[in-house]
Amino acid sequence: MKKENENLDQLFKKFENQWDVEEVNPDHQLDFLNKLNNKKKPKKNYYAVWGIAASIVLLLGISVFYNNSQKPKEFKFASNETKRTDSIFNILIDNELVKLKEKSSPENEQIINDALKQMKVFDADYQKIIHELQKNGENKQIIYAMISNLQTRISFLQTVLQRIEENENLKNTTHEKTL
Repeated sequence: MKKENENLDQLFKKFENQWDVEEVNPDHQLDFLNKLNNKKKPKKNYYAVWGIAASIVLLLGISVFYNNSQKPKEFKFASNETKRTDSIFNILIDNELVKLKEKSSPENEQIINDALKQMKVFDADYQKIIHELQKNGENKQIIYAMISNLQTRISFLQTVLQRIEENENLKNTTHEKTL
């Protein structure tokens, strides 16, 4: 232990005049606190926040526009039965359209495109019927025309799906040999 103390004493003697012994200014603590309090806050970058907000607004705008363009048929003057009938038929039509789009392939592309064009014609006719319904109110002829249009669309889509399935079956069976 004595040897360690001697080593330490020698070390201190070696660096005796090299120590920093200057005292700190008595107002040092106040100066430090003032600098802390007066520190300017860094300017925040709000580009990410504005970008997210703009994206949300854009998506909402697109969804509102898309929903309005897809379903402009508001029945202001229709009875609940008419609204319910329209809703049921449109669900069936949407299901058939989903099935049709699932069958999409390069071989079926032309058939599907033609079917979608014909559906636009049916939809334009349907919009005229809805306009008449809103203009003149409900009567048997308008309701019959509406239901007829909806039924025609469903049967048309079912026929197109049937043709696509027949084409697929024909394609699969032509490569088989029968004995």
